[in-house]
Amino acid sequence: MRTRTAVAVVSLALLAACRPATPAQAAADAEPARAVATVAEAFLTPMTPADNIDSPASWTTADGRQWLIATAKTTDKLVVYDGQTGAHLRDVGSTGTAPGQFVRPNGIAVVDDLVLIVERDNHRVQVLKLPDFTPLGVFAADDLRKPYGLWVNKQREGYEVYVTDSYDAGEDAQGNDVLPPLAELDKRVRRYTLTLHGDALDARLVGSIGDTSEAGALRVVESIWGDPANDRLLIAEEDETYASEIKVYTLEGRFSGTTFGREAFKAQAEGVMLRTCGKDGWWITTEQGKQRSVFHLFDRHTLKHVGAFQGNTVANTDGIWLDQAASARFPHGVLYAVHDDQGVVAFDWASVAKQLSLPLECAA
Repeated sequence: MRTRTAVAVVSLALLAACRPATPAQAAADAEPARAVATVAEAFLTPMTPADNIDSPASWTTADGRQWLIATAKTTDKLVVYDGQTGAHLRDVGSTGTAPGQFVRPNGIAVVDDLVLIVERDNHRVQVLKLPDFTPLGVFAADDLRKPYGLWVNKQREGYEVYVTDSYDAGEDAQGNDVLPPLAELDKRVRRYTLTLHGDALDARLVGSIGDTSEAGALRVVESIWGDPANDRLLIAEEDETYASEIKVYTLEGRFSGTTFGREAFKAQAEGVMLRTCGKDGWWITTEQGKQRSVFHLFDRHTLKHVGAFQGNTVANTDGIWLDQAASARFPHGVLYAVHDDQGVVAFDWASVAKQLSLPLECAA
């Protein structure tokens, strides 16, 4: 969670309040948020406030064990938990710029046997190979200024990596970040191709994303996720002086004209992921409440609000990670969510589906 003051905060807020909704915005926000159900957390990991836990991801080992891997921003490491019980397994990394070291690790993603970590203060993305967390290399250091989150789109050969970059225009007299002018927000997301030749990385910048219109601009960004089947890239807008909402772009980086969630979110928009269900499914989004986080679900296609839930404990959530794979404890998958910068909680997807009357069995 981040706050920002902008040179034009007041005028932007007035514009946001006064501008008429576009047809796409009206369609997405027409239906008000439902009541919030309560789903008990399946487990909480050990709480370690000194780590400043930010984002989780998961991986299944060759022998079927589930690892839950989280970034620790203050202690510059990865924390590895048992994905079935939440027990602490090990820590990985230390402070520095060498391979396998981190400075302010933030966003994380796991794909195949790779784990990708965004390092805000090293201004780069680092790639490690599982299960040994072997450093394979870094990329994007020449492009990124203040990166936070990422999404990885697996291709036939290699990967596309989208990285959010919430750079600012200096600080004001109180030390708060200043929002750049809209015209300078055209590089809020960087898009790379990533291929492996053995254990050698080849990463190339192929595009920069960021609409500069008042409606489509990405003011404060971190969480991002895509839906290749429907050519959608969803990006959480965290600038509460403007609006907490989700903006919809194409995978090529064009603003679609659609935003949603403004009527549902009562606090900052944060983590976003897609739960597929055959050709259908739900977008899982996060309202980062200080006292209690609320997770809102929207229809994959129409973006209509279909339900919301909270836990008994989890609050102030930054990152989330959905693992749809069946496991012994979570046969229908599990949603992991960071709790108050201290650790991670787990929600059994079967319990979420039951509370929100969602189907567990999906058409192929």
